[in-house]
Amino acid sequence: MITVQRVLKAAGKHGSRAALRLRALAGARAGRHCPACGTDVVGFFRYGERRDWGCPACGSSPRERLMHYLLDLGMIAVPQGAALLHCAPNEASLVARFRGRAGDYIPADIDPSRYTVQGMQRVDLMALADAARFDRIYASHVLEHVPDDALVLANIARALKPGGEAWLIVPLWAKPSEDGPADLSGRERERRFGQWDHVRQYGPDLADRIAAAGLDVEVIAARDLPPADVARLGIDDVLFRARR
Repeated sequence: MITVQRVLKAAGKHGSRAALRLRALAGARAGRHCPACGTDVVGFFRYGERRDWGCPACGSSPRERLMHYLLDLGMIAVPQGAALLHCAPNEASLVARFRGRAGDYIPADIDPSRYTVQGMQRVDLMALADAARFDRIYASHVLEHVPDDALVLANIARALKPGGEAWLIVPLWAKPSEDGPADLSGRERERRFGQWDHVRQYGPDLADRIAAAGLDVEVIAARDLPPADVARLGIDDVLFRARR
């Protein structure tokens, strides 16, 4: 669905990327670094209201760079040979990193035809029936799309092996989570939740929803990381680390 908001975001992104290219050609210092591709860059391009959003070399997002940072520091880890379910695998750098560590790597989406990732499978988290199969489940910007997040979180909890972890990232605001009715129009969803296909907007109380599914929750927020690292690497967002 093409909306004015999406068009403006795209236009701003392309303009910001062009400005970064000009700065690089003019000899600006590459004082920033992308942990997703390992490139030193002069800055990160804008996307919507978010400054310092995308890497001009690889296109990585702040949440993608956050994941690499946490993995690089060992704050989170994929065990060698792990079984890993990667939901909506849009981030090529994480696809490569996870595939290189996992013995059973499952890239999946409810509509796998939208992806070019090798080995894509169709998985509907609303109908996920696996029990104690996965060591890790990664779902970034997925939960805000599912009709029944309580059911999905319960399915994720059941699908994890004992000691397994789900790594969950969603768009957040500071207010309590708000769910929309099923018949809400795409335009109204965009107005209320930021995107036409979002069915809710999460707040920090997502941690309570995860805990209600029987998982232990640790919140890892970019704002709590060393400020110098956050600025240099352009990292942002909040990871909800849920353990069975």
